[in-house]
Amino acid sequence: MKALMFGWEFPPHILGGLGTASYGLTRGMSLQPDMEIVFVIPKPWGDEDQSFLQITGACNVPIVWHDVQMDYVKRRIGKYMDPQKYYDYRNHIYADFSYRHVNDLGCINFSGRYPDNLLEEINNYSIVAGVIARTEPFDIIHAHDWLTYPAGIHAKTVSGKPLVIHVHATDYDRSRGNVNPDVYGIEKNGMDHADHIITVSDLTRRTVIERYHQSPFKVTTVHNAVEPLSPDILSIPDKKGVKDKVITFLGRITMQKGPEYFVEAAAKVLAKAPDTRFVMAGSGDMMDQMIRLAAERDISDRFHFTGFMKGKQVYEVLKASDVYVMPSVSEPFGISPLEAMQCGVPSIISKQSGCAEILNYAVKVDYWDIDAMADAMYAIISYPAMHKFLQEEGRKEVDNIKWEYAGQKIRRIYDQVVNR
Repeated sequence: MKALMFGWEFPPHILGGLGTASYGLTRGMSLQPDMEIVFVIPKPWGDEDQSFLQITGACNVPIVWHDVQMDYVKRRIGKYMDPQKYYDYRNHIYADFSYRHVNDLGCINFSGRYPDNLLEEINNYSIVAGVIARTEPFDIIHAHDWLTYPAGIHAKTVSGKPLVIHVHATDYDRSRGNVNPDVYGIEKNGMDHADHIITVSDLTRRTVIERYHQSPFKVTTVHNAVEPLSPDILSIPDKKGVKDKVITFLGRITMQKGPEYFVEAAAKVLAKAPDTRFVMAGSGDMMDQMIRLAAERDISDRFHFTGFMKGKQVYEVLKASDVYVMPSVSEPFGISPLEAMQCGVPSIISKQSGCAEILNYAVKVDYWDIDAMADAMYAIISYPAMHKFLQEEGRKEVDNIKWEYAGQKIRRIYDQVVNR
């Protein structure tokens, strides 16, 4: 079975949970001996792990025919792709795109991020998908999140192969219901064209069925999982045990993630436990607002705003924490509590998160109930027996939530769709 996958991020260059999930899922699927994956991203950086899949950068796929020598191609893109692939793709350019702005190789440049002209990049990505789909042999198309749905639809149109889309989040989650009509239109179109839809939680599945009017028979939940900790991460020293207890929020500081509820609960905890410290790790459009809110509540001296963190930095913060809190207003899944529990950090999560469906040893509260959130924080830092119980049982629980199992579920979906 060979899958042509379209994604937008891949580690180590990630800007959110999408890249982490894409890596874990493809790695878990690669454990199936007959599974091959070509994973397309807008722009590779050359340091991605390609030991278990083939990464193709849309920025290295020509859409305009240029007469260039192999030596020059090798010099320009040899770090990212087999130069022969460039010529294979060039032979499958399917239309006159000479009016598009391309570079000296006839390729479109991509930022590899989420630029202001994101809709233009999504459209460009779908043009490149047509060339790739005409070149690569594959059995099924798998498109991750709304950014890649147009590419998946185009690949399906030119190849006639079935399309599976993977809903990691919807605009209802990102906007608290204030939906962007352009984004909704892309999401709805992707779902309508898909032969099957995978959602990361039952919460998201209900949204897809009710808000996007999809048949329940077409939508299957495959919960996310977590990668086993590497020796590099395991070797990070555990910094807990200082006098002050540390309670951490880690994620985008946006309205979807409920950062204001974390700050309000923190103020209540500090009224009873003044030696507690709070870390808000991440960046986002509400960061300045949260700094001001901490000042208004007169708790700025107990708050640390670290900015965006990734890779090893995330685990250094987790290993210095006594409690992890994810107060998301609407969280399709939420991998970060699983990562915290792997590190032995008891976690408090909102009942409005997808991971709440599979975690039994995390404390669950409504995101808006700051009294319950504060009580849970205070209890975990005040009662060593409770902390130890959640630490030990939580670690055991997440050690059994594996990407390999998620990959097996997706393979069963592939088999059903291909054989239909």
